[in-house]
Amino acid sequence: MSSALFTPYTLRGVTAPNRVWMPPMCQYSAAPDGEAAGAPTDWHFTHHAARAVGGTGLIIVEATAVTPEGRISPYDLGLWNDTQTEAFKRITAFLREQGTVPAVQLAHAGRKASTERTWVDRGRPLAPEEPHGWRPLAPSARAFSPAHTTPDELSTEQIGVLVRRFAEAAQRALAAGFQAVELHGAHGYLIHEFLSPQSNHRTDAYGGSFEGRARFALEAAAAVRAVWPQDLPLLFRVSATDWLSENPADAREGWTLQDSVRLAKELQALGVDLIDVSSGGLVPDAAVTTGPGYQVPFAEAVRTGSGLPVAAVGEITEPRQAEEIIAAGRADAVLIGRELLRNPSWARHAAARLGAEVRGPLQYHRA
Repeated sequence: MSSALFTPYTLRGVTAPNRVWMPPMCQYSAAPDGEAAGAPTDWHFTHHAARAVGGTGLIIVEATAVTPEGRISPYDLGLWNDTQTEAFKRITAFLREQGTVPAVQLAHAGRKASTERTWVDRGRPLAPEEPHGWRPLAPSARAFSPAHTTPDELSTEQIGVLVRRFAEAAQRALAAGFQAVELHGAHGYLIHEFLSPQSNHRTDAYGGSFEGRARFALEAAAAVRAVWPQDLPLLFRVSATDWLSENPADAREGWTLQDSVRLAKELQALGVDLIDVSSGGLVPDAAVTTGPGYQVPFAEAVRTGSGLPVAAVGEITEPRQAEEIIAAGRADAVLIGRELLRNPSWARHAAARLGAEVRGPLQYHRA
């Protein structure tokens, strides 16, 4: 019997050789300043190349900021200048040579910006007056936590500029050789901050109702789709829930699964091709329930409710588990994160377990 996990999958004019995809995972390894700021390094090349050689069908490069202040940390990748664009070409060319689809996540960190690397003081916030620190921007002047700097509230003019920055970054992604782009609308970063009533306290056209809170996400998606070629797919990552409505003991209002389904329908109308369904990240103290495949039901609900293809994430570790998710129609692809960090050849090993095959480098073939 053939494996569902190792069947090709086509979005617009791009076909991934299998449904084992790698999600964006920040490496915090770019230069923090100077001409090389935000540009990928040898580490980024090696990190992504190893997973492509290991048979991964599509790789989404980590959160890549559309402006300098949109970085989570000073060490994040960016796509706001030509130096960064040129540096990505080496990575995308190698991935395509291996048969892997190169994708990139375009992001703005919003109020969670200006932090240390995760392995330095547990990623503590950097104050604006510290070296490499800056004052974050957000929908409302509400800090992510007591330790974070209170962000400046974006003006409507600044919001318009950011919409254009997302579109400009997409044009740079195309020039860099990427075949898909993903907008980061999850994990408490800027787009998610606009979406959730827990972080968006605006009273203008970008706040209040669902329509107001979704306006920035939809404008950014429309702007990117307008400059992104029609034969290349556009993805959108959403936090299906803020994990507030799931907790009867938490009276705070947040973004819900029902909101995500509604947003997916509106994104589909704008030309978004797939929803990458994650959860959480908006508030530091949400009661998140975890376990094997714990976010797959969210992906399935978005797929069923919107009709859009979805990718599922969240403690998917075993080949048979991933196979069953795809075979049952619960998702169209699985994003393997931590397991791909532990085992860059996860896809190749999973194929062997499931009686399938993945393309191998010519250099590894032996008569």
